[in-house]
Amino acid sequence: MVADNIRRRKWQQNPDAVKNNILETATAIFAKDGFSGARMDDIARQTETSKRMVYYYFTDKKQLYITVLEAAYAKVRAAENELNLEGYPAGEALIRLIGFTFDYHRNHPDFVRLIQIENIHQARHLATSDIISAVNLSAIAALERLIKRGSEAGEFHSNNDALELHWLITSSCVFNITNRASFQQLYGANLFTDDGQDRLKKLIISSIMQTVLA
Repeated sequence: MVADNIRRRKWQQNPDAVKNNILETATAIFAKDGFSGARMDDIARQTETSKRMVYYYFTDKKQLYITVLEAAYAKVRAAENELNLEGYPAGEALIRLIGFTFDYHRNHPDFVRLIQIENIHQARHLATSDIISAVNLSAIAALERLIKRGSEAGEFHSNNDALELHWLITSSCVFNITNRASFQQLYGANLFTDDGQDRLKKLIISSIMQTVLA
């Protein structure tokens, strides 16, 4: 009873903290068990609140899952914005962006797993979220500005396409996580040591830069 009263006061005093705790817990469980396999009972049990409050804030499992996706994409885009790419010459800015993308995916495997799971579901949950669409279109717009700066400065050739470049950057960084287990089983763990990952990151940066430089 005392514990319940303490939790209830926390809900009343800091609802944002409660929602963030639910989202963090749900993110880990959805990434581990997928949308179909995740159970609201398990999510509620591992939070600092109650099942009733999980439903109060997020209505049902589908809405919670969509909110998890929205939060995951918002975090990566916010982290990109903190790079302050506008403050660097275009070539250096692109190198920073590629390196950041590699490191972010490596350090946030749950984010990559959520993307995998949503692809299994044919992106049907992504399709219902205007927030995710807007957030990710802003990333393409930022890359378009970067390409334009590089072209005008004579660093980049004029045929670069922002969407194609975003695909190229993302695909390499995602593959590094999604196929790690099978690749490591088949070919050994050398590429997934710290030194191996540093070499891969440099290789990806070098390869992509060669495609865009004038």
